[in-house]
Amino acid sequence: MKERFAKLLLGEDMSGGGKGVSSALALSNAITNLAASVFGEQHKLEPMAPETKTRWRREIDWLLSVTDHIVEFVPSQQMTKDGTNMEIMRTQQRKDLLMNIPALRKLDAMLLGYLDNFKDQSEFWYVKGDGEDEDEGNGQRTDDKWWLPAVKISPNGLSEVSQKWLLFQKESVNQVLKAAMAINAQVLMEMEIPEAYIDSLPKNGRESLGDSIYRNITDDHFDPDHFLSSLDLSTEHKVLDLKNRIESSVVIWRRKMHNKDIKSWGSAVSLEKREQFEERAETILHLLKHRFPGIPQSALDICKIQYNKDVGQSVLESYSRILETLAYTIMSRIEDVLYADQLALDPSKKNSSRKLSISDSEAFPPRKLDPKPEIKKPDSMDQQTSFTLSDYMGWALDQDPESEKRDSGSPTEEESQLKKPPVVATHKKFSYIEKLESFGGLRSPTARH
Repeated sequence: MKERFAKLLLGEDMSGGGKGVSSALALSNAITNLAASVFGEQHKLEPMAPETKTRWRREIDWLLSVTDHIVEFVPSQQMTKDGTNMEIMRTQQRKDLLMNIPALRKLDAMLLGYLDNFKDQSEFWYVKGDGEDEDEGNGQRTDDKWWLPAVKISPNGLSEVSQKWLLFQKESVNQVLKAAMAINAQVLMEMEIPEAYIDSLPKNGRESLGDSIYRNITDDHFDPDHFLSSLDLSTEHKVLDLKNRIESSVVIWRRKMHNKDIKSWGSAVSLEKREQFEERAETILHLLKHRFPGIPQSALDICKIQYNKDVGQSVLESYSRILETLAYTIMSRIEDVLYADQLALDPSKKNSSRKLSISDSEAFPPRKLDPKPEIKKPDSMDQQTSFTLSDYMGWALDQDPESEKRDSGSPTEEESQLKKPPVVATHKKFSYIEKLESFGGLRSPTARH
């Protein structure tokens, strides 16, 4: 522990020459590296090894303990000896940390609990992805994740109870993913844009976007879904390039509107129009982050993390980011099992392409979520729904005729509680979230991986 914190204090510069990174970046890297060493080998839907789980909880507690000493002064009442009340200032953990660190700890515990739920399952198993059982296999990996073990399922596929339970677990993890994304997006939004990023930007938004994209965004009739469908987003690189272009144009437009540099806009375009273009670009960013939650960080995000000096923000950003990654990984593993089940029943689907998004769940139809509950206090997350397969089977098989009727109709109050998404606390609302509520693509705050 002493060695670990010595490296953090030296800014990862073991020479002691003062050429290391900032404390904020050193702590962010430490959390990221710890998560990579602990969760990097989580290739299967199974509980974490007890010693690995113990190590994770011990070492993440060490790193998070730094935030206990990031405080601010708040007014408080104190009664004097003669019975009069006096207002004094006392120290309290900084508000954003006080609200979000407990929320992230709960999300952390929930994800580990969801992995523990798979200890009793026996309807699927894994084999090495080296083709040794190719003739018998129905889940052999031939995609870009060839190093992962392939899922094996009996020729009859999963039972109906197991299918429903897996979909329920996937939706539960999905809610945790959206909650972590909300915190991460909020922290990144509040980080200052570094001068190094601003200096690298072109002179105007049109140059950043390119003529074709610029014409689409500035068109009188703008439909964000149609705009995205008209672009080639077949590879991760193309999605990331589009995201970088749009983010840089948003920064350019915001700065010019803030400085009210009307001459540089040209007389043909008003500030109101530029504000409308900025909102459209943010809408596209919002949809991109939800349809492609697994893409790498954008150039703006990387630059913010690299040059950020606020230790509290670095801890929140890195912790929420690694929880996002873990949640997305678990969802992908569940999707692999469901895909193998489809292949067992219909081998013709073997070459069908599939993309995982944070709203991707066949058992739960797409619905428009109000982002306002994601700004409530984390105390409402106490109702954790964690069911093993055996618990779920017992709950599903002991239904009476009345409950079967309810299944075919509207859900009961208890069932609604089971599907209630976890909510998290962020101390500041999104600047454009309410303007996007009319779009069907809005299902949670923005994201980053």
